Amino acid sequence: MKPFAALMGAIFGGLFTLPLMALLYLADQAGLPLVMYDLFDWLARVLPGNVVINSIETMVEIIDELNLGATDSTAKTLEHLAALAMFLGIGIVTGALLFAILDRRGAPLTGAARVVPGLLAGLIVAVPVILISREVNVTAEASDAASAAWIAIALLAWGALLSWAHARWTAAGEPVPVESGAMLASAEPISRRQFLVRVGGATATITLVGAGLARYLERRDEQAYQDLIAERRDAVLPAGLPNEGAAVEPAPGTRPEYTPLEDHYQIDINARPPEINEDDWRLAITGMVERPLTLTLDAIKAGYEPVDQYVTLACISNPVGGDLTSTTRWTGARLSDVLADAGVQDGAAYLRITSQDGFHEMLDLALVEAEPRIMLAYHWDGIPLLYKHGFPLRIYIPDRYGMKQPKWITQIEVTDRYTEGYWVERGWDEVARMRTTSVVDVVAGDSTFERDGQVWVPVGGIAHAGARGISKVEVRVDEGEWAEAALRTPLSDTTWVIWRYDWPFAEGRHIFEVRCVDGDGEPQTTANSGTFPSGATGIHRLTRTV
Repeated sequence: MKPFAALMGAIFGGLFTLPLMALLYLADQAGLPLVMYDLFDWLARVLPGNVVINSIETMVEIIDELNLGATDSTAKTLEHLAALAMFLGIGIVTGALLFAILDRRGAPLTGAARVVPGLLAGLIVAVPVILISREVNVTAEASDAASAAWIAIALLAWGALLSWAHARWTAAGEPVPVESGAMLASAEPISRRQFLVRVGGATATITLVGAGLARYLERRDEQAYQDLIAERRDAVLPAGLPNEGAAVEPAPGTRPEYTPLEDHYQIDINARPPEINEDDWRLAITGMVERPLTLTLDAIKAGYEPVDQYVTLACISNPVGGDLTSTTRWTGARLSDVLADAGVQDGAAYLRITSQDGFHEMLDLALVEAEPRIMLAYHWDGIPLLYKHGFPLRIYIPDRYGMKQPKWITQIEVTDRYTEGYWVERGWDEVARMRTTSVVDVVAGDSTFERDGQVWVPVGGIAHAGARGISKVEVRVDEGEWAEAALRTPLSDTTWVIWRYDWPFAEGRHIFEVRCVDGDGEPQTTANSGTFPSGATGIHRLTRTV
């Protein structure tokens, strides 16, 4: 075996995989599958639950510790980078194996036969990629046949180039016979170094051009998404909130009481969320019902009295003090009204809710009967759900973390059998009831004021306990006595409460802590625990110099 055959195969595998990824990225803008993300999504589904859980917790901790930005968008970026790195790794390993096998073979192949091993390698990679993409892809607009054909062509061409590179690399430095009239002459040989430089230059050019054009088109779509929000600004930020004129004013710097739509956190199980065409979408109510239903979005809006609810939603992966929680206004149809039209049969006990992105969750029918606020939501802030947040339909279940509340819903099956939901299968809490939580958002040292000869510093934050409400918030400084904070009237009984505590100024560095009691009189859990499996608990602290 010639030295470094596998190493050179790895290098060429990487060089050819980079432009392949750029071309796949560009083709994605034309509605074809982006297989790098499909492979990542598939892997996240088949890995053991503890591996997925540890990955999620590690990612959230890194983002928080390094202050990398908003947790949801930063985590999504890290997922994308991991998907690209994984696909590049597949290309590198395939190149190394192919070069090693061809080198061990001995005599080099000639003519058209040179690309046959690469075509075979490309086919070996293409077949599982096609099957995986067909199973998990939720963004491609092309047909399954067109998607499969594109993946096959791209990977076969990639494999053929790897074989060609091995043949040229092996022959590099030797005279190349060429025809000159009736005689054979020898072309000036190209060294291996020159060949590598030329291949590297060509692949770098294709990669930069393809990825740059794809990114331009993607940014154009992102801008269109933001423009859509801007066009509906009046709806996104209601002029009059239900607690307008509340006596307690938030401390300056406290997070907005009502979350602007573009800032609402977004967590889902795919590298990219599905974009559903409303004309093609239907909600199927099936299973143990007297009258199976197939409903359009217009039928849901017109056929059932709309209900509104201001809601604070949180992700179960949100650490104490994290940013994976938001508040907005939901509008939809009561789920109990829809089920009444279907006619639930005796013996039915659960709803199995299925989403376009492959997510699924179980909902106890007894909870639906007891909780009229459970809704099939189609509007946020008075406008149709945006695709990143579950268009055309998602469910709202009071007092539950987001992991129990599917988006992009396509089917509700009424059944007498319980099966575990998507995240429950992976070890998360079966009930996922929102934990009582309080957070210090700000110590407003630049907004001090004087009263009765004393300088005061506004301190503020939020507290929430799902649908149970908050009855009391207490603050302490430097491990002193707990003092009760003032509570602002909340937007509803299912939103967070803004609290404020005016602290007598004392120069220096101080530690501010907060705790709360829910509306049922139950104090929050002060013992520190991580997010898995039931949501984070513990006292939130903020250290500031004033």
